Amino acid sequence: MASLRLAYFISSHGFGHAARAAAVMERIKTICPETHFDIFTHVPQWFFADTLGNGFTYHAYASDIGIVQRSPWEEDLSATLTMLSQRLPFPIDEVTLLSEQVRDVGCQAILCDIAPLGIAVAESAGLPSFLIENFTWDWILEGYLDQEPRFAPFIEHFRTWFSRASYHLQTIPVCELRPCHLRTPPVSRSPKHSRAEIRALLNIPEQAPTVLITMGGIEHHYHALTALKQYPKVTFIIPGSATHPTQEDNLILLPHRSGFYHPDLLFASDVVIGKVGYSTIAETYHAGIPFGYAIREHFRESAPLAEFIRQNMPSLPIPTSEFLDGTWVKHLPELLALPRRKPSSMSPNGAMQIAFFILEQLGVNHVGTA
Repeated sequence: MASLRLAYFISSHGFGHAARAAAVMERIKTICPETHFDIFTHVPQWFFADTLGNGFTYHAYASDIGIVQRSPWEEDLSATLTMLSQRLPFPIDEVTLLSEQVRDVGCQAILCDIAPLGIAVAESAGLPSFLIENFTWDWILEGYLDQEPRFAPFIEHFRTWFSRASYHLQTIPVCELRPCHLRTPPVSRSPKHSRAEIRALLNIPEQAPTVLITMGGIEHHYHALTALKQYPKVTFIIPGSATHPTQEDNLILLPHRSGFYHPDLLFASDVVIGKVGYSTIAETYHAGIPFGYAIREHFRESAPLAEFIRQNMPSLPIPTSEFLDGTWVKHLPELLALPRRKPSSMSPNGAMQIAFFILEQLGVNHVGTA
């Protein structure tokens, strides 16, 4: 019997929220190994299994709406408005059924990574709720009010529910500083294998310069491969660019789910090139390696994330057009020449702080080791 059972409602907007939630769950289980999680999300089950192995029950559930995307780079505001109109306010019957479900399995609290439905369920179930965020949906939607004023009532709805969380936790880089119970350094998953082990599995020499091109775990086929072959002495790891693992000259092309843990690939690399997103920033930050970053220009989160990168990480901005067509490779010598950050200059992983905070509030003894 698990000594602690927690429900976790996780936004399916990208994989960044799921990666942060997985990091928190991983650290809670490090401290309290018998913890069991009930995960409510549409992020696929394997994503959490890659981090946790077992010790969780997966519930495929639309726990959050987020922003509807036309592509990884472009939002669909009309479709978002339609989805919000269909799902908000939260139906009372839905909240009641979910609250009965989490009570029946013995959950003692509900954690939410910007999925406010979890806060409503916790309130209905009489359980404490923990909101974990670096932005909330009311703040994101405010950035689109000039284009879509009909977002206004939904902004108020989100703001109300987020304010009703029992505990509010913010994770740096934070988009809007608000009063909270805890603010932590970046939260990221940790690698499971060493740099040497992963390079050996991929047949990459230990000293060979290696670049990871990533969309943060989102399935995306990167097409600008020819430009990368201009640098034959550099190895490029590109998840999402093949149906099965393939080596093509200096390119290692991997399927979306390759059998390699994404943080392992990142920590085995010397440079990361990719779209700005919370989990990619946090993992690259803790790896201490340079980041060539492209932003989603119209997404409100992008500006504060980019500012954090500029101030705290060896980095170089890359225009989205250059990222997509491969002309960013002209910056490769400069990126490879950037110094790695020393571990002493980095903050600790905020996941452990969150884990200790949650367990302390729940009165759970720390039976494991940190």
